[in-house]
Amino acid sequence: MAKLLIVDDEAGIRQIIRKYAQFAGYEVAEAASGMAAIDYCRENADVDLIVMDIMMPELDGFSACREIRKTRDVPVLMLSARGEEYDRIHGFEAGGDDYVVKPFSPRELMLRIEAILRRSAGQKQAGAGKDVLQLGGLSIDFSARLVFVDGERRNMSPKEYDLLFYLVQNRGRALTREKIITEIWGYDYYGDDRTLDTHIKLLRKSLGPYASYIVTLRGVGYRFEDTEH
Repeated sequence: MAKLLIVDDEAGIRQIIRKYAQFAGYEVAEAASGMAAIDYCRENADVDLIVMDIMMPELDGFSACREIRKTRDVPVLMLSARGEEYDRIHGFEAGGDDYVVKPFSPRELMLRIEAILRRSAGQKQAGAGKDVLQLGGLSIDFSARLVFVDGERRNMSPKEYDLLFYLVQNRGRALTREKIITEIWGYDYYGDDRTLDTHIKLLRKSLGPYASYIVTLRGVGYRFEDTEH
């Protein structure tokens, strides 16, 4: 049974999510603030996914997510009343795996949670036992989920890493947007496909001088092309 941590300063929102999550078979824990979420994650290693509200007093969801990311590789689904592209990018940069705008459908939220958990389990299994791949100055340690650019470690969100892993494993191949979204977010992904473009932007930023390895195929999708070889 997967365990969810619901983080929101509004008790009513936590209650709604808890009701649907428990009905879906999840174990649920709650935190009413960003600091409480950080403390809970420090003391409990059994959290499989965090549903994190962004607009909270004292410590917002962005900051809480960044702090948790320093020690944990747990997926984070972010909730916000603001749905502008800037806010979405900020959420993904903080380490969020998905971004849901309030008001939301509890049933859709459960579908997104299910998709994230399924993809997270699949990506970890796919990366198990892999060696380190060196592409010029880009080093990817699949089993440890570490990325180094010219010897410098890059802190990436789980979704950035999953996206890089998939592109590299299929380097040289033209991958459609639909194929990438299906493999990384799940076939039943309900989000905006602009999420993929946002993650590509963030991934290119993380890769720095090797951003050009990710080639845009207009009207099709993307291809990872190691220009060093």
